[in-house]
Amino acid sequence: MAATDSCPSIKNILLLDSEGKRVAVKYYSDDWPTLSAKLAFEKSLFTKTQKTNARTEAEIVMFDGYIVVYKFIQDLHFFVTGGDDENELILSTVLQGFFDAVGLLLRNNVDKRTALENLDLVLLCLDEIIDGGIILETEASIIAGKVATHGLDGTASLSEQTISQALATAREHLARSLLK
Repeated sequence: MAATDSCPSIKNILLLDSEGKRVAVKYYSDDWPTLSAKLAFEKSLFTKTQKTNARTEAEIVMFDGYIVVYKFIQDLHFFVTGGDDENELILSTVLQGFFDAVGLLLRNNVDKRTALENLDLVLLCLDEIIDGGIILETEASIIAGKVATHGLDGTASLSEQTISQALATAREHLARSLLK
């Protein structure tokens, strides 16, 4: 039994837009050897899940022999895929960590345009969560903090925000919760 047999692993993480097109994707297995196989998987997965209401909580689906956990926000669809023998709670924790870290990094302005403008942060976020299919981190604040300190534009980490930035972020959270 290899060491990786007992360690949970992720097959891919997908971030698709509301039309099923790629925003950011990372594959960690050779289950889809060609680009056309990857695109076909993404298209069929999107088609199967687009009519569901996964906006408040993550949904789980068995698809093509894989367990897929997914969640939507605005015009973005987040997916985490694992093997059919993976623990759904672990996959869900990875999804929630990615989802929340992207929210922190994009200052809760999570939509396709903002994600594309900050694609470097989103891809760094994926790199901090998973390496070669092995889960490294699932805590959103730690992921976002590492990404912010590695950011290409030299911005301060989230823990080093000024008081005015922290108040502005709190004000945004309050306004969003009141508008719901």
